[in-house]
Amino acid sequence: MIIIPAIDLLGGACVRLRQGDYSGAVRYAQADPAARARLFEEAGIRRIHIVDLDAARGAGRDNRAVIRRIRGSVSCLIEVGGGIRSEKDVEELLEAGADRLILGTALARDPQGAGEWMRKYGKRFMAGIDAKDGDVKVAGWQEGSGLGAAALARQAAALGAVAIVYTNISRDGMLCGPDIEGSLAVGRAAGIPLVLSGGISGAADIQETAEKAENIITAAIAGKAVYEGKLDLAGLVRVYPQDGVFDTSW
Repeated sequence: MIIIPAIDLLGGACVRLRQGDYSGAVRYAQADPAARARLFEEAGIRRIHIVDLDAARGAGRDNRAVIRRIRGSVSCLIEVGGGIRSEKDVEELLEAGADRLILGTALARDPQGAGEWMRKYGKRFMAGIDAKDGDVKVAGWQEGSGLGAAALARQAAALGAVAIVYTNISRDGMLCGPDIEGSLAVGRAAGIPLVLSGGISGAADIQETAEKAENIITAAIAGKAVYEGKLDLAGLVRVYPQDGVFDTSW
């Protein structure tokens, strides 16, 4: 089980949202993203999940420089999502040092265009599938898409996505436990590795996810539980060694 701590960027700082609600963003005392990334690496983490919340809701590219600074601060594999809606976005983020790019809105609204990027730039793309009440949400979770998570996962795999990042929005930032069954259903539909996101509240959730993973859920993203001290990353790394992260194809 790969443990992936999250860095959500809003106005250049680390924040956490509840169910995607920007109005309730919490900015933490250790808000510098590069410093936070270094702490993750020092704990033994080898992969970091970054979301540009400003870009996700169409508020510009101000966090690209921050992402570049994070890249210069750690040797971890970095996956980046949020606001990747043009080939220029793809090129800028790859130039900034992102190892994986997570496509959400672009995948849902223009799957053929997303497929063209996958063919042109290779196996660098993950599908970000964020759903609430059965509907995949887009544009920073502000709009519905009319698409189901399993159907979009199958399409993403067919286009060439290397993995799925699945978030049950109702659980995101709530510390209420992850949606393991929903994640497994989406992963089975896709037939490619799945990263579970949303609801992790402590080490017991990580353990349960690992026990029920069925070789489908390969990693878990943790955000609020990390920032509020409910997860000991160094301790988790001892239980779930992260040494093979760079050997994965996803």
